[in-house]
Amino acid sequence: MNISFGGDFTVAKSIEEVFEFLTDAERFCPLLPDFQSMKKEDGEKFTVTLRVGISHIRGDAKVKMKLLEATRPSHAVYEGKGDVAGGTATLRAGFELANADGGTKVVWKGQAQIAGRLASLAGGLLEPLAKKNVQKLIDALQAALG
Repeated sequence: MNISFGGDFTVAKSIEEVFEFLTDAERFCPLLPDFQSMKKEDGEKFTVTLRVGISHIRGDAKVKMKLLEATRPSHAVYEGKGDVAGGTATLRAGFELANADGGTKVVWKGQAQIAGRLASLAGGLLEPLAKKNVQKLIDALQAALG
């Protein structure tokens, strides 16, 4: 199952402040919905543990993430892969930053692929839930950067 997401928002912080925040896993990971923990492996790699589940399939997802691209102060891309309850997930998410009147415009986009029992059993529930959780993250990022 493939899920794509994206959008944009503007915050009052400088482009450099926004870039620093979004490329620091210790600052943004706690904002992830159902965040459990984060372990930094080196400057670009970290593992995030999230509580996931739909219906009777529940558990922790350990996702190994890497900051794949970072062009200061306007662009970054993360890539990750992990085991989730009843399947596997791979994801790629990134952002583009631009100066805006009195702040910074953040354009974000990503894609996730979920395979295994979770995708087959969850059916049509998975994509709306994923998009709801992405929106929760974006709302939390806006609040943290506001």
